[in-house]
Amino acid sequence: MDPSIEDYALIGDEQTAALVGTDGSVDWLCLPRFDSAACFAKLLGDEDNGFWRIAPVGADRCARRAYRRDTLVLDTEWETAHGKVRVTDLMPQRDQAPDLVRVVEGLDGEVTLHSVLKLRFDYGSIIPWVRRADGHRVAVAGPDSAWLRSEPEVPSWGEDFGTHAEFTVRKGEKVAFVLTWHPSHVERPPLVDPYESLRHSVEDWRAWVSRCRYDGPYRDAVVRSLITLKALTYAPTGGIVAAATTSLPEEPGGVRNWDYRYCWLRDSTLTLGALLAVGYQEEAEAWRNWLLRAVAGDPADLQIMYGVAGERRLPEFELPWLSGFAGSAPVRVGNDAVNQLQLDVYGEVMDSLSLARESGLSAQPDVWALQTALMDFLRTHWRQPDEGLWEVRGSRRQFVHSKVMVWVAADRAVRTLEHHPELDGDLDGWRALREEVHREVCEKGYDPARNTFTQSYGSRELDAALLLIPRVGFLPPDDPRVIGTIDAVREELDHGGFLRRYTTDGADDSAVDGLPGSEGAFLVCSFWLADALHMTGRTKEARELFERLAGLANDVGLLSEEFDPVTGRQLGNVPQAFSHIGLVNTALALFGADGAG
Repeated sequence: MDPSIEDYALIGDEQTAALVGTDGSVDWLCLPRFDSAACFAKLLGDEDNGFWRIAPVGADRCARRAYRRDTLVLDTEWETAHGKVRVTDLMPQRDQAPDLVRVVEGLDGEVTLHSVLKLRFDYGSIIPWVRRADGHRVAVAGPDSAWLRSEPEVPSWGEDFGTHAEFTVRKGEKVAFVLTWHPSHVERPPLVDPYESLRHSVEDWRAWVSRCRYDGPYRDAVVRSLITLKALTYAPTGGIVAAATTSLPEEPGGVRNWDYRYCWLRDSTLTLGALLAVGYQEEAEAWRNWLLRAVAGDPADLQIMYGVAGERRLPEFELPWLSGFAGSAPVRVGNDAVNQLQLDVYGEVMDSLSLARESGLSAQPDVWALQTALMDFLRTHWRQPDEGLWEVRGSRRQFVHSKVMVWVAADRAVRTLEHHPELDGDLDGWRALREEVHREVCEKGYDPARNTFTQSYGSRELDAALLLIPRVGFLPPDDPRVIGTIDAVREELDHGGFLRRYTTDGADDSAVDGLPGSEGAFLVCSFWLADALHMTGRTKEARELFERLAGLANDVGLLSEEFDPVTGRQLGNVPQAFSHIGLVNTALALFGADGAG
């Protein structure tokens, strides 16, 4: 069967995450961090690249699966001719080491199951040495060590460089498996109780969800999105990765395959706004504090993304031994876009820190000094062309969205001084900069003949990021230029009732991203369209679009980066933080008055 991105569910411990398929196979897991090398990489290759499947003998897809209410604990059920069985998957909050827990429970009759574990360290390239020790199967290769045990103990055997077990459960019987990773040079960490871990995980997730203030329409989808954002958070630092995966294709069989296991500054304002609006101030502060540590230093060195602990070097390279998801190669690790100039991130950082200050987050030293340094940099560099929001790999351009976000930076600096006159800053100079940028964008980035802003100065192409113009306050929603832009973007970037980011199908500027092929509808852009429609008084249309977007989530409520309306398949890395942030923010915009406490 051809793999589908929507076949996968997420489990994780807020330091890394695994993807579990509808066939009961864990096909992706990086240890010990989101951006570490994978020990299960079947997702991007084949069975020889590592996986762990537990399923009834002879079974294919499960009968049903679902997260336990308000948790990240996954229940997968099978029905066979002889009975019913459930496999519960979770990664409990770690103490010292990451654990993957799989609990098998007989529901009816008698079911025989088969477990096959193939550990392949370093993205599926290294077969470990496996031995028995203290009732465990112990796998070691270089810096990595993994211990597998079961309770009660199930006999296992080695075959085809994997660990196999076959066992039978009857109604009410349980067998738990625990896979624990630790560095090979240190002693094995203390054993976790799989059943206590399950109980605590359910309690902890439900306690966290109980803090959510949103109680309006589509609450289940909003809560699932918030749980997903929490699961994509690297708890030790507060950073939030863009997705749990690398190289899931934006076009099946294509080359638009990127590593998203890092933290993007572009997400910062939208993430902060979502977390604060629904009552998660602690998480918002952790994200703000990660942001401050990551961007500290010379403003000229500001990057668009960082590692989960704020690492700056994310060199991009290919893994030629992996064939790619559905044959989509190359598989990439790292992301060269880290070296791009994207002027919009200065606006996003300024906006985030302004929002944090006005929302009452705890004060942090030197924040204003950082903001003034960012403004000093922009004053002399804002006219430069850049690679823009979408990290195009073509030539630099004068992207309109980048300039709008420069205006946002100046605007937030001015507003901060107006609200906090005790702070020092060049109020007159920043006002002049704000006016100059606004005037230039309206002159050079607007096409009066078509009544729309364009992707870049002098271009006829459009960009879904233009939908953010009223949201950030550059122009009011009722401005005719805003309405014209919304209508033009909606028409020209339409893809099956949703939106592309920009044109890639052969128009005069189709080489803007420097890549062959095309891509699907970009989900967060479609949420932005719903927001823009709502802001311009077309709330009925906005709600209809939101309902269709929410309906694109897979059976356990997860959204990837993109969607192909032709095949009805999800595309791109999964689960995508930007998509879930879009869902939360659009739900708040459309239903917030009714649902946010």
